[in-house]
Parts: sequence; C-alpha cells; structure tokens
Amino acid sequence: MRYLSNSNGGGRMRRQKASKQRVPGVLRRRVSPSATPASDNDRADSNKPAICQIVGYKNSGKTSLVCALIPLLKQRGKRVAVIKHDGHEYEMDHPGTDTWKQRQAGAMAVAITSPVRTSVIEERGSSLSELITGFSGYDYVLVEGFKQEAYPKIVLIRRPEDLELLQNTRNIAAIALWERMIPYIHSTVPQLQAQIFEINDTAGMANFLHQQRSNFQNFNI
Repeated sequence: MRYLSNSNGGGRMRRQKASKQRVPGVLRRRVSPSATPASDNDRADSNKPAICQIVGYKNSGKTSLVCALIPLLKQRGKRVAVIKHDGHEYEMDHPGTDTWKQRQAGAMAVAITSPVRTSVIEERGSSLSELITGFSGYDYVLVEGFKQEAYPKIVLIRRPEDLELLQNTRNIAAIALWERMIPYIHSTVPQLQAQIFEINDTAGMANFLHQQRSNFQNFNI
C-alpha cells in the first residue's frame, strides 16, 4: 500500500493502491531477515551515515525542507550534516577577515578552528563522495541538490513542469509535493513506487528517514 499523509502532518492517512509496475531508476526497498548475529561488517555498516538527497528545481523549497528536517532528526538524538550544491561561484568569507587576507595572499586552503567550531576553505571544487567521506562521523547527511548523483532522494514537486524530474532522476525514495499537485502525481505517474508526502508533512518525512535509515545507509552507487 502507498500512503499519502495529510498536509498538517497530523498522522491521518489516506490509503491508495499501488501498481506492481516499476519506473526505472526508482529505489526499491527489500528487508532481509537476519538469522545470525551481526558480523563486524554489519556493525561497521550501522555506524555509516544515512545519506538522503533533497532535489528539485529552483525555488521548489529544498532549503526550507532541509531546515525543517534537521531539528526533527536532532530530537531523535541524531547528528545531522548538510551538503549544499551551488552552481555559481560563491563567497562565504568576508573581506577584511584574517582568513580572507590569507586567501588573498595566495593560500590555496585556510582552516580556522575554535573550541566549538571549525571552518575549512579550499580554492578547489569537491565531489559529493569526497564531502560525504568527510562527514562520516554523522548520523545523517542531507544533500541539497546534485540531481545527477545516485544516492537515495526525496524529490520536490511544486509545479506541473517539475513532473519530468520523476522520469529523469535515479533512486527516488520519496516525493514531497504541494497539495495542488496530488491529482497530477496519480494521473501522470500512477505506477511510481515511492513514498508520497505532502510538503508540510515534515514530521512524516523525518519519521520515514528514521524508520528507513538502514536503506539510506547501505545504498551502494
């Protein structure tokens, strides 16, 4: 069965039958019972971060969703890291600071640390896999953007033209959509095998990430 949560996140569910057909590229989950005690590899896997990409077109609400999920996961005692993709050149250091002066002098990398915070600025790009490796000590890594990467995803659908993402995106674990898009999602892609949430049901999405954590940990690209 597929469940569609109501927009107020109150937990009332409306059941809908799901087709057995499958759209290529949609993540399918399988749970295998374990008959033996956990091995060292299993225990190591349990310490891996759960990785979820939040993808959608510009102004679809990606940052708002990420910011809503963070405190909900923290309430469960989980440590959350965020990676954001920016297609443009950006500047996160401010002119006049010591680190800015050091970069202007030609330093290719600058790190600054205090008892409670560490910042590293490098004059190079980084792949998503590199960044995830650097966040291996966290429970969840929420990735904003990087549509072409293969990690499990929550896809945001705000407008009818956004529906093409469902055909062009790999490994869709869930869909978050605006209420007005509900008729489109069931008439356009009725065979899609993915969890569906209304955009305001952030509690439902956080619960989904918690319940399905092992699927977001053990995904191999």
